[in-house]
Amino acid sequence: MAKEFLVDILKKELEGKDLAPKGEEIGKVVSVGDGVLQIEGLPNVMFSEMVEVAGTPALVLNLEEYTLGAVVLGKDTGIKEGDIVRRTGKVLSVPVGESLLGRVVNPLGIPLDGRGSLAQKGLSSLPIERSAPSVMDRESVNVSLATGMKAVDAAIPIGRGQRELIIGDRQIGKSALAVDTIVNQLNEPEASRPVCIYVAVGQKYSKVAQMVKELQDRGAMDYTIVVAAGASDPVPLWFIAPFAGCSMGEYFRDKGKDALIVYDDLSKHAWAWRQIALLLRRPPGREAYPGDIFYLHSRLLERAAKLSKAKGGGSLTALPIVETQLGDVSAYIPTNVISITDGQIYLETDLFAKGQRPAVNIGLSVSRVGSSAQTKAMKKVASKLKLELAQYQELAAFVQFAQDLDEATRKKIERGARLMELLKQDQYAPLPMEQQVCLLFCAIAGYFDSIPMEKVRESEKRLLDLLQAKGKNILEAIRETKDFDEKTQSLLTAALEDYGFKASA
Repeated sequence: MAKEFLVDILKKELEGKDLAPKGEEIGKVVSVGDGVLQIEGLPNVMFSEMVEVAGTPALVLNLEEYTLGAVVLGKDTGIKEGDIVRRTGKVLSVPVGESLLGRVVNPLGIPLDGRGSLAQKGLSSLPIERSAPSVMDRESVNVSLATGMKAVDAAIPIGRGQRELIIGDRQIGKSALAVDTIVNQLNEPEASRPVCIYVAVGQKYSKVAQMVKELQDRGAMDYTIVVAAGASDPVPLWFIAPFAGCSMGEYFRDKGKDALIVYDDLSKHAWAWRQIALLLRRPPGREAYPGDIFYLHSRLLERAAKLSKAKGGGSLTALPIVETQLGDVSAYIPTNVISITDGQIYLETDLFAKGQRPAVNIGLSVSRVGSSAQTKAMKKVASKLKLELAQYQELAAFVQFAQDLDEATRKKIERGARLMELLKQDQYAPLPMEQQVCLLFCAIAGYFDSIPMEKVRESEKRLLDLLQAKGKNILEAIRETKDFDEKTQSLLTAALEDYGFKASA
């Protein structure tokens, strides 16, 4: 009786349990070098699956007839031929969530800022490779993402959900423009402030640390995540960094929030993929890049989107950076990324050499979203600004050879030169939209025409100080209504007269 009773208990205990012996699928390393493994075995492994060898993770990227190609996500010094490789059954994923805000992590989500491990509360994980939202899940870009840069917000507006390329030679302010955009989000109301992700690909850690300190000093790290794959890190980490950062941004986008991601830069990302592809013995194509280099960046950048109301209405805005050689925008990678993005901000070496900061060439730069992403207030002053600058640039090219100028031409050139001077801006000094509108209105209405060129920046500062001290009602009206109606214009005109600014006839 007791025996039957025990058998019944055991049967109940074992019901629904798979008692078949569990086998572990393993392979072995055939060769290792330059961070790339050739592996035998593992017949059921999937593309982009994680495998583990000698305690180090590796990512499977080649599925061949008899072997696998995988890249080591770390140092390969502890791996040798004949080592056992184990399947994990998982694709590469990264931690995502609120706990990442204010932190500096590597592309695997491991903290680099010395502030301890990530708090697991509220953290989940997402695969680094995810499908882009479908056309039906998106809606048109119609909300402004202000950069704080007068030249950009007025002439090349960026919208939430847009992909705007920042392109130019090295050391002319591409990263500075992107970082200023992150700092400028402090000027946004906290409820609508986008979460910012800065992805540093192949940069020196000293440069990243300097940038992080600047963001901390200004309070911008509170809403920022920095994903860093340093110059000394293995190339596979360079390759996965933008995708990891994108998944972190998508977490907020899918929750109905706005996010901004900066890829700094995709030139180094392309170099990393070229190196990996050549080591994996994939056929080289133009400039030795593999044939899927366009797909590499398109599947990354297509994930930036403004979602429809039915999907929560969140957005992910991408600011990819691409470096050119001697201003050659017709090279392979620049043309690839230009064709994927919704416009480009072109920084020109000649303008930089002349002291223009930011060195934005407004003629060659374009935003395909255009004024639909601008506030009403900015639209009203920006349309006149672009016309004035276009006329100035055309006339300036001709008058280099002219001796005598008529009065109308001379006035246009002088006003254009002052506008260019007014568009200059120091780093880490982004301006709120309402201050930009007031400045641009003053310039177009001729209030700077009589001011000597060398005193334009000084007069700009004086005007902004006076507006903040005595014209708060004007700034508040523009900020709250996002419009620049006739009543506000007349208030500003009266205030300018009181401050001693005179419009030209």
